[in-house]
Amino acid sequence: QVQLVESGGGSVQPGGSLRLSCVASGLTFTTYAMSWYRQVPGKEREFVAAITWTSGSTYYADSVKGQFTVSRDNAKITAYLQMNSLKPGDTDVYYCAASPSILYSSFAYSRPGIYAYWGQGTQVTVSS
Repeated sequence: QVQLVESGGGSVQPGGSLRLSCVASGLTFTTYAMSWYRQVPGKEREFVAAITWTSGSTYYADSVKGQFTVSRDNAKITAYLQMNSLKPGDTDVYYCAASPSILYSSFAYSRPGIYAYWGQGTQVTVSS
């Protein structure tokens, strides 16, 4: 049984930082690209960032470039999302997702249909 379990969410003041983690189990982690999405209830899920399993290439939504960093540690079967300079607009539930596809653009990774597995989400709240 495949599981993706996110952690690291919480409440932070504007300008603060958080690092989200996504631990995978039940799949061959090194053959999946790992991505992060976020969603506010009532809105569509929004792509945030992706990292490939082949070369470790990274892709970001324009809205988070320079602010968020995606990474992975294959030995720990964990993907990370480092979020800096957080703003109230970054308040969302953040999800990790795993895709077996090998793609080459942020647009390609932004399509939810390519993902085989999703985590349950972790809440991030940015407010003063």
